[in-house]
Amino acid sequence: MSADTILNAALTLGDINGWERLTLTQIARYLKVSLADIHQHVKQKDDLVDAWFDRADAHMLSRFPQQGVSLNRTQRLNLAMQSWLDFLARHHKLTADMLLYKLEPGHIHLQAAGVLRISRTVQWFREAADLKATHMARIGQEIALSSLFATIFLHWLKDSTKHQARTRERLQQALTQGKRIRLWT
Repeated sequence: MSADTILNAALTLGDINGWERLTLTQIARYLKVSLADIHQHVKQKDDLVDAWFDRADAHMLSRFPQQGVSLNRTQRLNLAMQSWLDFLARHHKLTADMLLYKLEPGHIHLQAAGVLRISRTVQWFREAADLKATHMARIGQEIALSSLFATIFLHWLKDSTKHQARTRERLQQALTQGKRIRLWT
């Protein structure tokens, strides 16, 4: 058994019953293992959310560098962010449930970890887009990109259009505005 096996089981069961109702005990029963076996790979249920987002990061990064394809930084950022969201789309509702779970008032520790999670993904977006800003320009870029990412992700969570078309359009508009003011350097 591996952490990937546990996450796959969690995604399967979560799609059926929702994230709120999912327990590590249910996952253990589903996999026919003990809770101690689960504990070797997962210390708490929220670790599965991080693992899900880590998979999205890995998927997005597998798209870079693309050999023989010349994209400007804005296009690379669009590809990075969109491929990240597209990966999560296979469990769109469950991903929304995961985020709501993190945002519950009693989960302050999960919310703090969520800020670090956003920062980690944003850094990978910067790498994928080959952004080279330094010092104050980098700080401004990171703040802008973190805000954009959080806004787009929240919009994506509520977007019920086919292939989240409204989110794609909104992302493209925001990235184009950033390009106009030379934000993506």
